[in-house]
Amino acid sequence: MQSVACSPDGRYIVSGSQDYTIRIWSVDSGAVVGKPLEGHNDIVCSVACSPNGRHIISGSRDTTIRIWSTVTGAAEGIPLKGHTENVESVAYSPNGQRIISGSKDKTIRIWDAETGTAIGQPISGHNSNVRSVAYSPDGRYIISGSSDRNIRIWDADTGAAVNNPIVGHTDQVRSIAYSPDGKHIISGSSDRTIRIWDAGTGAAIGEPLEGHTGDVMSVAYSPNGQHIISASTDATIRIWDAQTGDAVGYPLKGHSADVTSIACSSDGRHIVSGSYDTTIHVWDLSPYTPNQFPSPCNPIDTSLCAQPDASGWVRDSKNGLLYWVPPDCYTGLYSPALLTIPPTSHTRSVSLDFEDFLFGTSWTQIFNNAKP
Repeated sequence: MQSVACSPDGRYIVSGSQDYTIRIWSVDSGAVVGKPLEGHNDIVCSVACSPNGRHIISGSRDTTIRIWSTVTGAAEGIPLKGHTENVESVAYSPNGQRIISGSKDKTIRIWDAETGTAIGQPISGHNSNVRSVAYSPDGRYIISGSSDRNIRIWDADTGAAVNNPIVGHTDQVRSIAYSPDGKHIISGSSDRTIRIWDAGTGAAIGEPLEGHTGDVMSVAYSPNGQHIISASTDATIRIWDAQTGDAVGYPLKGHSADVTSIACSSDGRHIVSGSYDTTIHVWDLSPYTPNQFPSPCNPIDTSLCAQPDASGWVRDSKNGLLYWVPPDCYTGLYSPALLTIPPTSHTRSVSLDFEDFLFGTSWTQIFNNAKP
């Protein structure tokens, strides 16, 4: 699986694959919707959904871009031709009127989404493969990340470079994205880091986000801008606090090979990931989002949701031991929504029953004292 995207209504997932096809999947059932979209004659590197959900675009190693109807599954018009090498990345403008593409031929091209005709001349400036392209939320700018290790910002109307290249990564830039408010840019690199940049000045914000042990292949913001999501060749997905840069929870594990692409649903409830293991996974993002608690429930003391230290113990704010967690339970632990209680009122009170709560000076005593 090379690329995944979410439909604007969150009901479908689109995937582009090494088998030269695009597929549409139901989020609810996991089943394929309709037949594979066939037409490319090489690997499909990138897919994207139009803002109105009526079309899908795909970029391929066959050097073309194709536009597909989500209603009929048929290709619309003829392939968009102009690039001379792999089309690595495609994206729609926010209003859906334009398409941009980045290619191994070192250029970015802009296309009319309705007619498929090229707009203006190819945008040149990178010295190597253009790995990732995206529009700013207001549609005024285009950003690109390249194997030349640089990120560039372009005027979407004129194609002129805006400011100097953004430099900081020590290896190729594999993925870039704008924050929902357009104030920041994030980038993922083969140097195994994610970086946050000021979209206006190009200055780095904070230190690189480190944690992955492989190339960072794909990055995205959650729709509310509170989190950054990253996917890596280390077969994991990580979630980061967009404000502090701190890792949130533990790496999401489930894929057995490189995770090549991620996308967030428009409601912020799900992360979708595609991998070289030929599978797509859907992850629940809501536990990491404070405002996603069910309305009749409130989270209890967040210290109970803290992450275990290296020895497996969860500690309170004064470094006291609270409880021990087996390593294989780490991934599922950090979920504030797992620890909720109904709010109290003048007609209802809440109490916790500790009659069967077992404790001791070590986890072995807790285990040995447990009732069958």
